[in-house]
Amino acid sequence: MEPLIFAPMQGRPYLVGVAGGSGSGKTTLVRALRELLPPESTCIVSQDDYYLPLDRQTKDPSGRVNFDLPGALDLDLLADDLRCLSLGEPVYRKEYAFEQPGVQERWMEVWPAPVILVEGLFLLHHEALRELLDLKVFVEASAEAQLQRRIKRDERERSYGREEVLYKWEHHVMPAYRQYLLPYRHLCDLLVVNETRHDRALAVLCDHLGARAGVADRIVLGASSTLHYSAYNPFCRM
Repeated sequence: MEPLIFAPMQGRPYLVGVAGGSGSGKTTLVRALRELLPPESTCIVSQDDYYLPLDRQTKDPSGRVNFDLPGALDLDLLADDLRCLSLGEPVYRKEYAFEQPGVQERWMEVWPAPVILVEGLFLLHHEALRELLDLKVFVEASAEAQLQRRIKRDERERSYGREEVLYKWEHHVMPAYRQYLLPYRHLCDLLVVNETRHDRALAVLCDHLGARAGVADRIVLGASSTLHYSAYNPFCRM
């Protein structure tokens, strides 16, 4: 399969970090921004593509792997890659397949763009990453809304049974949220509440990022900007 390639650019990129809990709608918001901004004006970097191999993951007392820890990812490498992109250099990563049998990870060649959208759980927790970001966004929703989204996504995309999803939620997801996300929520520049939709925040971000990228006159907010939560792979080109 051919690598996914983003076009090169000139000038220093504007780094936008989108953090928030599992199922809050981070990826949906990033997807909406990517769709509304001109293709050459943005690129996406996902924290998920920096997971360490399974044999380097931490197991909980019951012997189950806990992927909801900062140590489950190579966040230092993510910070290094963002520095490269900020200098106008491309980076090369494998798209993480969430340990799904039969799913082959794809190599991606990511070129910087005027706006770099970075999404992930621990962007505000990791100091080096946090200091690289020009704009910090935190997306949140009620625990019930996030859990229902997580159940639907994990059952559909990752073949997890309901019992497995609920176990991870209680023993991995929520403890990590309380320890590694909430304490840094106040450091965000923009708080997006995504209980059912995020239209207004999307419009504000599009205006701001369009101006930063010099493409404000090419953005049209219409019915298509009203997006609800859905699982999405940001590197798949439609």
